[in-house]
Amino acid sequence: MKIKFFFGVLCILFLASCSSSRKISTKKNNNVKVVKNPINKLPSVRQQQHVKKLEKGNKSLNKHTLQYIKKYAPLAVLEMHKYDIPASITLAQGILESGNGRSQLASKSNNHFGIKCHVGWKGQKVYHDDDEKGECFRKYKFVETSYKDHSEFLSGRRRYANLFKLRKSDYKGWAKGLKKAGYATDKNYPKKLIKIIETYELHEFDKIREKDLKRVKKETSKTERKPKIKTKKRAKKYYEVKKGDTLYSIARKYETSVTKLKKVNALTGNTLSIGQKLLIN
Repeated sequence: MKIKFFFGVLCILFLASCSSSRKISTKKNNNVKVVKNPINKLPSVRQQQHVKKLEKGNKSLNKHTLQYIKKYAPLAVLEMHKYDIPASITLAQGILESGNGRSQLASKSNNHFGIKCHVGWKGQKVYHDDDEKGECFRKYKFVETSYKDHSEFLSGRRRYANLFKLRKSDYKGWAKGLKKAGYATDKNYPKKLIKIIETYELHEFDKIREKDLKRVKKETSKTERKPKIKTKKRAKKYYEVKKGDTLYSIARKYETSVTKLKKVNALTGNTLSIGQKLLIN
């Protein structure tokens, strides 16, 4: 009898635990955070003016490269002040490696620098043919993450350490140093970077100091305010009273009311005189 009672208690406990676990597993989580793309929050580094100046001087420049500069120059400058990598180098590499952001790796995986998975990469992966078939490349949710990863990739590896001894204005030294350190297998890699930097005057972005960036940020926030819309004042319109006119007939003609006509003309009665001028609006 005791054994039956013992097994009965066990069954009740087992069923209770099952029912409680089912309730937990079916519970919905409504507190899902939506991650927004931070690209819209970037400050201006006068990239719009920079591109306009380039277009005036040379109309044959690649329009996709110019669009890339407009969109990502602020990101390159921000990374420069965080990691001491010249903005011109970061921007030129992004332009070259991503095909102006239009390559398959860039458009589908947001990888703008052709960074491969390497040992220890725990993020998302994608496979493309490069030096070898089906090589593993890093995949990012946002382009900003690609830029940050590029900065950390260079600043966190010993083989690139000598580059950080160079001045930020020495883009030629950086371009040659990247090839020497083994960043790219293309022997013409430094020449290509230097050509992009000089053709599109990307070295101008290396001159932007952090305090200048803050000032520009304040200026842009002021200019982004919606301007007050000024309404033009309409010219006053008058009507000269003719024989047979009444306030009612004039009001109908100009789609207004007798009350309004009397008010704007300060009339106390309905009597009109031929030749009298009435203000209509």
